[in-house]
Amino acid sequence: MTSRRAASLASRFSDRFSDHLSSCFSTRFSPRLSLPFAPPAPRLRWAAALAVAYLAVAGCAAQADNANQAAAQAAAQSAPPAAIAVAAPASGTLLPPPSQLYGDLFVAVQTAQIYPDQKTFVDATPDSDPATIVQLYQQQKSQPGFSLKAFVGQHFTPPPEGGVTPPPNQTLRQHIDWLWPQLTRTSATVPPYSSLIPLPKPYVVPGGRFREGYYWDTYFTMLGLQVSGREDLVDNMLDNFAHLIDTIGHIPNGNRTYYASRSQPPFFAYMVTLAAQAEGDKVYQKYLPELRKEHAYWMQGETTTPRGQAARHVVAMPDGAVLNRYWDASDTPRDESYLEDVTTAKSVPARPANEVYRDLRAGAESGWDYSSRWFGDGKTLATIRTTSIVPVDLNSLMFHLETTIVKGCTVTRDVACVTDFSARAARRAAAINRYLWNRRGYYGDYDWQLRKPRDAVTAAALYPLFAGVAWPERAKATAREVRKTLLQPGGLATTTENTGQQWDAPNGWAPLQWIAIDGLRGYGEPALAKDIGTRFLSDVKHVYATEGKLVEKYVVEGAGIGGGGGGEYPLQDGFGWTNGVTLKLLGMYGE
Repeated sequence: MTSRRAASLASRFSDRFSDHLSSCFSTRFSPRLSLPFAPPAPRLRWAAALAVAYLAVAGCAAQADNANQAAAQAAAQSAPPAAIAVAAPASGTLLPPPSQLYGDLFVAVQTAQIYPDQKTFVDATPDSDPATIVQLYQQQKSQPGFSLKAFVGQHFTPPPEGGVTPPPNQTLRQHIDWLWPQLTRTSATVPPYSSLIPLPKPYVVPGGRFREGYYWDTYFTMLGLQVSGREDLVDNMLDNFAHLIDTIGHIPNGNRTYYASRSQPPFFAYMVTLAAQAEGDKVYQKYLPELRKEHAYWMQGETTTPRGQAARHVVAMPDGAVLNRYWDASDTPRDESYLEDVTTAKSVPARPANEVYRDLRAGAESGWDYSSRWFGDGKTLATIRTTSIVPVDLNSLMFHLETTIVKGCTVTRDVACVTDFSARAARRAAAINRYLWNRRGYYGDYDWQLRKPRDAVTAAALYPLFAGVAWPERAKATAREVRKTLLQPGGLATTTENTGQQWDAPNGWAPLQWIAIDGLRGYGEPALAKDIGTRFLSDVKHVYATEGKLVEKYVVEGAGIGGGGGGEYPLQDGFGWTNGVTLKLLGMYGE
C-alpha cells in the first residue's frame, strides 16, 4: 500500500472513530494512550486498533463494537499481519500439597480435628521428609496406646502464633503505618517440605491465620502502601507475582502449594496500572509478558470450546462470545478446609461429591468464600454452583486486563498485539453489556447452564463501573439500585441475604467499598461514593477506638456496627486490605 493511500484510509477511519466517540457520553475515562510513531503504511492499523481501545477504555461498549466492525473493514483493505499467538503457559514443578504428601495421615489429622483450624496442619513444617513420616505412621497407628495428637506434635512444628503489642495512643493512620513492617514477610528460602511457595522479594500478608501472600488482597494493600510511601514494597510484590506467572504459569490463590490449583480475581493488571501511575509507562512494558501469560491462563480452551459449553475458566456463550468463570483444576476437598468440605458434600448425597468440591474450590477462587451469589437456592451452601455462573466481577477484570495489554503493546509498538487485544476488549465489553446486564436495572451475574440472569443485587454490580466497561445510562441505574438496596449505616453491604456466610449481609468488606467508590466517582456519582466512604470509615474508626485493631470485615447494617462474622473461621485482624483502603479513604474524605 502506498503511503498516500494509507494516510487517506487512516484519515477516513479517524473520522469514523470521532463519530463513535461523540455518541458516547461516559466520563469514566479519557483516552490515555498516545499514538506512537509508525511508518505511513502501518498507520491505519494503529488508528483502527487504538480507536477501538479508546472506546473500550471509555466504557463505550456499543460504540466500541461498531468501531471494531469499522476497523475490520478498514483493516481488510490494508492487509494487516496476523495477531501474535500466545501459547498457554506451562506449569512449573511444585511440591504436591499436604493432602497428597501425607495421604491417610492427612485425612486422619483433619478428620480428628487435631487443630481447631484446619489450616494449621497444612501450614505446619515436618521434621523430616513426608515419606518417612508416613511410613512411621503406618507402623505405629495400630499399636496399643498410639496417640495421633502426640505423633503429630512429635513430627510437625505448627506455624507460630502472630501478635505484637502496638505502642499506646496511636492514631488510626499511625497504627496502619506501624502495621506494615509487622505484616511484611520474606520467604526466599523455606524449610524443606513446607507448603509455603518461596518468593524472591518481601511481601505483605493480610494477618491472623493468613500467613502468606494472597493474590487479590495485594492490590488493596498496595493502595495503602503507596499512601505510606512504600513504593518499594509495591514493586517487590509486583515482581513476586511476575515470578509466579513465569514459574508456575499463573498467580495462585496464595503462595501455598495447596492453593496452586486455582487463582483469584485477576488484579495483576490493576497492580501494574497502579505502579505505572507513579513510575510511568515503562511499567507496562516491563510486565507485558506476564500480563499476556496471565490472560492466556484465564483463556485456555477459548478456541476449542463449543458454543453453550464451558472448559476450565472459559464459557462459550450461545452467540459465540467467550466469557469467563471461576474454576479450579482440582475436584477434591480443599486441604485447608478438608472437614468442612467433606461435611458439605455429605449433606447432598444425590449430588456427586467431586462436583461439590469443584464448586467449593471455584468459590474460593472468587474470593467470595462463601456467598449466596454462588448458591442455587440463594441460601444454602450445599446448593453451590459457582462453575455454572458467569460472574460480572471476573469479566470486568478481564476487560481491564485486555485494555492494559493494549497499553503495554502500544508502548512496545506491537501493532498486531494492539489490534488483537483491542478487538478482544471490544468483544468482551459488548458481551458484558449483553449478558451481565439485568433488565431490572443493574449489572449482575449470569447462569450459563440455565441461560438466564441471576437476579440478586450484590456489591459486584459496581465492577463494570470500576473497570470502565459500563454504559453510562446503565451505570446511573446501577448506582440508584445500589443506593436503594445495599447502602447501610456502616457502608455498602455485600448482598441482601443473611445466610450466615461471611460474603453476605450484614457484612461489608474494604475491597468492595473501594470498588464501589472508585467506580462511582468515575461515572459522575461522587456524592454516593463519598457517602459509602464516610460511612465505612466511621465503622473502621469505631472498631479501632473500641478494640484497637483493624479487622478483615465489618458489620455494616443496623445498630450493631463492628467487626463482622460468619464463615469458616473466627474474625481475623491485621488486616492488609482494610489498612490499604482505609488509608486511601482517609486521604479522600479526611481523618
